[in-house]
This record gives sequence, structure tokens and C-alpha cells, in this order.
Amino acid sequence: MKVTFNKLLSSYVTTVVLLLIYAVALAAATFIEKYYGTPTAKTMVYYSPLFFLLQLLLVINFLAIVIKRSYLKSRKWGMLTVHFAFIIILLGALTSFLFSEEGILHLREGETSNQIAVRTSDDRTGIHILPFSVELKKFTLTRYPGSSSPSSYESEVIVHVDGKSRPERIFMNNVLDVKGYRFFQASYDPDEQGTILSVNRDVAGRNITYTGYLLLVIGLLLCFTGKNSRFMHLSRRLKELHNAGNIIACLLMMILAFPVNSQANDGRREMGDERWEIVQKYMVNPGHAEVFGSLPMQSNSGRVMPINTFSSQVLRKLHKSEKIGGLNSDQFLISLLIMPDIWMQIPFITVSNPELTSYYNLSAKQCAYVQFFDNGHYKLQEKLEEAYNKMPNQRTRFDKDLMKLDEQINIFHQLINRQMLNLFPLENDPSHKWYAPGDDLSAFAGKDSMFVSRIMDWYLEEVQESLRSNDWTKANEVAGMINTYQQAKNKTLDISPKKIQSELKYNRMDVFRACKIGYLVLGGLLLIFTFIAQFQFREKRWTKTLIWILGILVLIVFHYHMYGMGMRWYIGGYAPWSNSYETMVYVAWATVLAGLLFVRRNPLTLALATLFGGIILFVSGLNWMDPEISTLVPVLKSPWLMFHVAIIVAAYGFFGISCLMGLTNMIMVVFAGKEDNNPLVNRIKGLSIINEMSLLVGLALMTIGTFLGAVWANESWGRYWGWDPKETWALITMVIYAIVTHLHLIKRCNSLWLFNVTSVIAFSSVLMTFFGVNYFLSGMHSYGQNEHVNNILIYLYLAFGIIIVLAMLSYRSWKKNPERRRKYDK
Repeated sequence: MKVTFNKLLSSYVTTVVLLLIYAVALAAATFIEKYYGTPTAKTMVYYSPLFFLLQLLLVINFLAIVIKRSYLKSRKWGMLTVHFAFIIILLGALTSFLFSEEGILHLREGETSNQIAVRTSDDRTGIHILPFSVELKKFTLTRYPGSSSPSSYESEVIVHVDGKSRPERIFMNNVLDVKGYRFFQASYDPDEQGTILSVNRDVAGRNITYTGYLLLVIGLLLCFTGKNSRFMHLSRRLKELHNAGNIIACLLMMILAFPVNSQANDGRREMGDERWEIVQKYMVNPGHAEVFGSLPMQSNSGRVMPINTFSSQVLRKLHKSEKIGGLNSDQFLISLLIMPDIWMQIPFITVSNPELTSYYNLSAKQCAYVQFFDNGHYKLQEKLEEAYNKMPNQRTRFDKDLMKLDEQINIFHQLINRQMLNLFPLENDPSHKWYAPGDDLSAFAGKDSMFVSRIMDWYLEEVQESLRSNDWTKANEVAGMINTYQQAKNKTLDISPKKIQSELKYNRMDVFRACKIGYLVLGGLLLIFTFIAQFQFREKRWTKTLIWILGILVLIVFHYHMYGMGMRWYIGGYAPWSNSYETMVYVAWATVLAGLLFVRRNPLTLALATLFGGIILFVSGLNWMDPEISTLVPVLKSPWLMFHVAIIVAAYGFFGISCLMGLTNMIMVVFAGKEDNNPLVNRIKGLSIINEMSLLVGLALMTIGTFLGAVWANESWGRYWGWDPKETWALITMVIYAIVTHLHLIKRCNSLWLFNVTSVIAFSSVLMTFFGVNYFLSGMHSYGQNEHVNNILIYLYLAFGIIIVLAMLSYRSWKKNPERRRKYDK
């Protein structure tokens, strides 16, 4: 009995089973939290004795395996360091759980306190006395210029400790340390006269945990450089295989049918009647539209940008396209300003939900502004009130689309009333606000008041005159006068002409759409030639040359992609992975980068990565992803966050390539045939090795990125792990891929077929981490909720159905031929 128990504890099967239970428990906890609340999830799972026991069993299992397998003698230092690091991290987490102190310190200006509010074990509020006192001297909230959105908030305090007083500043990502207590800027009072500081005391737990993080990074580096590591072993095996490249399945070529233009609907349609003919007849000169579009303006979030960016955003919001008929966005905006009555009757406002067009008896998918009013009565009013009176989680798709349609109508209403176009800075205004021609301009005085109230009328008169005479000199001069006024009066906020020109160039180049087309075309061609090469026992020189040329072209597009990201970074002033759109663009870049890193091993990886990068950019260009460059909330202004997101999203690129390679291998197993000299045998083995290497790189990046996020959280608000659904699913993804990379240790599971199938299935955890948490669960990271994700669920279900069928077919082919199976798994 003792022998059996020891054997069970030191079994790899036990490792995989425990990891699987761990992942399932964590996943269940995230849904328990959504439906029953965070305290219930913590009681039932995260802080339950059974969960602690599960983690203890994982530690015991690892130690038993190390002793039984004599890993210390094998000198696999990277693997040993990584696993011991996890033990130290768990020990640090246990120390924090048992001994840390957390609380809230609320201070009004001029108030001094040494008491913090803490949550007791019975979920009540208690008081903890500090060995020092803190006095709030002043609280300062800085907003983005002309906006109510906070840019930063800061508490100026005086710490009274050991009979001495010293001034300190606390703001987001800047922590105050006093006698082991750490103070973080958490929130503030509505009247901006008080501050709310979170307080944490966890010296031992933090030091132990950070030591574990450091050892983890060192261990992962050793895993890729140590000669006895799994990665180096796979690298040596790959070198032993010949003709391990140039493989593909013809089924994947269907992806070439993907449309390369996500904005196919550019408005070139019949608009109904002579009103559209009038718009076309009086189309503004493109050269002048460019002059007007280059004028600076202030967005509602406080960012100074060219009108061209604003007009693109407006047209995309109203018409779901960046062009309408033959008009670009700047021409559309000027036309709307000079002919508002005409545009009110043109059906161009896109209604996304057919239920709305049917319920309100609208003419078509695109409607005119006047259709939403009946004898002065706003048709949407009653249903809108019902929708807004519902709780957010009770709103139907009809309600949400109705609210979006109302937003579109309000935008159009403001535009025809010359609002939103914030062109005029108020000199020496403390909030740096800019005003639109249709706003209340009473804050301006003297000549400034006369200028801002009349210049737009003058400008539009000159535009109309230019339309008749085809001489745009005067209109250009008036536009120049507006720019001169902006430069002269905007003394409190610098306008960077270089940034404005860079943003205009960025808008004009449309980098990521060009990269999307380039990736799809070049990736498709690479797939075609690797498909041809798969039937060649010896690669022909002409196919090798063509693949090499296509690889160089992909490299050029990749650098262009990186250039576009750099431009966006420069324009926005922060790393371009702060929202769903930017993250998708970065994932596409990281995916192609992963393909380039493995291209010498196997050209197929570049073909798959390039095509996948194009598909990701295609998705990013869909209408439910907003490409707007916006301002950042204070907590996101952290270098830790920048590295955290950059590394963890790069991991998604490697996981995506592994998923595609797994699919490709399954397809090739189906079509391999029974001939022993089939060239696919070595190629499937070679691609599987690269697949595992890609998984190992992705898992390392995922691990480092996840724990960098923990450091960011700890340095921002005082806790490195809070079981938020996003961080929980990041951990689940780590565990799932750890299971996949450990399957080869189990004799019965050391199967090429099983490895490739699980590498595909595991990608579902990435999709859940990246999309699912944002859109389906509750928590701090649910910032990107978007009901349009429901529209792509059917495609995900279809994809999973295809994967299941493909897995069954490949298993049947793999199982039929025992000799071939031994060759694959050798």
C-alpha cells in the first residue's frame, strides 16, 4: 500500500490530473463570481481548504518526482529552478494570506489620522492603529485639457513618525512606504477635497513572492539556454530531420477567400433622390478639404488632434465607413456644415439591427435623420427610457442597439448645430477647454468673442463661393486665420505641428489596412508554394527561390507594420496596446514575428504566421473595434503595465502559430496515405517539433507577462494577486499549456496526434483570456464589453465543430497504421 501511494505521488499522471483539476476549479470560480459574487467565489474555491490542499499536493508531487527521477543528477537546472520558483511563489502567497494587513485611509484636506479601516475575518469593518500618523495637506486632481476625464490625482501628505515630520507625495504608480506600510492612491471624494488611500503591510510575503518571480525569470532563461533543457533537445532533434519544411494542406488555402477590405461598404450606392445629386454636384475640392482637415481641434477626451481624425471617427460612427460615395471624411464634414438641411434628408445613418428598422418602420438599413421624428416627436424616446431604466445586465440586444442608434442621432444633431467641432481655445482657461462654433461662447470677451462667433459663418460663406467660382484661395485663407487664432490663444497647452502632421500622415497611409492586404496575399502565396513543395521529395530550386522572395516581402510588410505601431505610439504618447483594437494590431505583429523567428527551421511557420497575422488585422478592422487614439486613465500610465501587456500578448502570437501548426499536422495525417516513403512523415514530425518549441516560448512569455502584471498591480494598488477573472484566466492558460507540454512525460500520452490536437484545443483558453473575460465575465478587466462579440460566437462554434471532425478523422488515420504511428511518435 505504501509503495502504491509513493508511486502515485511521484507519477506524471498525477501531475497532469492535479493540473487539470486546478484549471477546472479556477474556471468554475470565475463563473461563480459572476453569478454569486466575489465573496462566494473566494469561500468556495480560492480560499477553501480543498484548494489549499490541491496546491500542496502539486508541491509534494513535484518534490517526489525530483527525488524519484534524480533530476538533480541530470542537471536540468532550468526546469528545477522554474518549479522551485513556483513553490516559493506559493509560499509567498500563503505568507501574505496569513500575515498581511490591508485597509483604507480616508482623509480630508487638513485632517490627520493614524487609523485605517480594515475588513475583519467575519466580513465586518474594524479599526487598525498605525504606529505613525498621516496628514493630508492637499489633494490635486488633474484632468485632460477641456475634459472631465482624470489624467492623474495626487495627495500631498505630511507623515508624522518618531517625533519627526516629513512631506511626501502619493499618486498613481508612486507609493509611499512607512515602517513596512505602503500607501497607494486609490480614489478621492466627489468634491475633490479628500483622498482615499489603500494601505498594505506585507513585507515578508512581498519579499518571498518577488524572490520567486526573480528565480522564475532566471529559470526560464536557463530553460532556453541549458544544453540539457527540453528546448535544446527539440532543437537537436529538428536538425536531425531532413526536408522538415515546405508542408501545407490545401484546405487552409480557402482562407484566401477572406475579403481583404473590411470597409467594402464605402457608400457607393444610390442615395435615393436628387438630394444626393446636389451633394455630389457641390463636392468640396479635395485640396481644400485637406487644408480644413489639418486644422487642430480638441476631442471630448481632451486630446488635440487634426479635424481629419475627428471627421473619420464621425463618419465611421454614423455610416460605418470612412468614405461615403465619392466623398472622403473631410469633404463629408464640410458638406454637412454647408448643407445641413440636405443631409438631414439623405438616408446614410446605418442602423445595425434589422429589428429596429422593422419596429420603427424605417425605410432600409440606412436611414435619414428626419425619419426618426414624427411631427416633432422623437420616435425612439419611449423605448429609450425603458432601456435606460433597466439594469445593464437586463438589457436586450434590441435595447443596446437602440441606445447606440440614439448616440448616432445625437452626434448628427450636434454636428448640424455646429457642436463637437472644438476649434477655439479660451485664452488662459484653467481647464484648457476649447469651444465649438455652436457652443455657448459667452466665456469669450472683446475681439475674441467677435472672432469665434463669426469666423465659422464667414468660412462657410467662402466655401460656398468657392464652389461656384472654383477658386479656393479665400476659403484657404479663412481656414488659415482659424489656425493662426489657435496658435495665438492657446498659451496654456502646446500644439505640436509635428504631431499633427504625423497624425495626418498616419491617417492617410492607413498602415494596418495595407499590412492586412499584404499579409493575406503574401501568406496565401507562401501557402500555395509550400503546398506544391510538400509532394516533392527534394525541394526544387524554383520553389525555394520563390519562397525566399516572398519571405523578404513579408519582412518588408512586417517592418511597415512596426512603423505604423511606432507612429501610433508617438501620436498617442503611450505604448499602442491599451485597448482591444491596439492589442489586436500588436498580436498580429507578434504573430508574424514568431513566424520570422522560426523561418529558418521551417518556412511553413512563416506562411501560417503571415496569414494568421492578416486575419487578425482583418478582425481588428471590423466595425465593432474602435481604432480611435484616446487618452489613458491614470492607473494605465505605468511602465510595468507596458511590459506586462507587451509580453503577455506576444505569447498569444506563439500560441496562435502553434494552433495553426497543430491543425496543419492533423490535416496532413489525414492525407498522408499508407506509403512508407511518403515525404509527409518527416515533415509532420518536424512541424510537430517546431510546434512544441513555439508552445514553450509562448508559455515562458505568458508566465513572465502574467507575473509582471502582478508586480504592476502590487505597485499600483498594493496587491499582486486578487483573483480578478482576467488574471485568473491568464493563470488557467498557463496551466492548460503546462499540461500540453507535460503530456510527453506520460508514456501512453507521448503521441504526436494527441500533442497536436491538444495544442489546438488549448488555444480556446487564450480566446477566453483575451476576449471572453472582457465580454462575458465581471471584474476590473471587463472594460472592453461589446455585444458585437455575440455575432462571432457562431463562427467560433463552427470552428470548434470543424476541429472535432478533423481530430476524429486524423485519429482514425493515425490509429489505422500502427507502423506509421510508431514512425510519428518515435
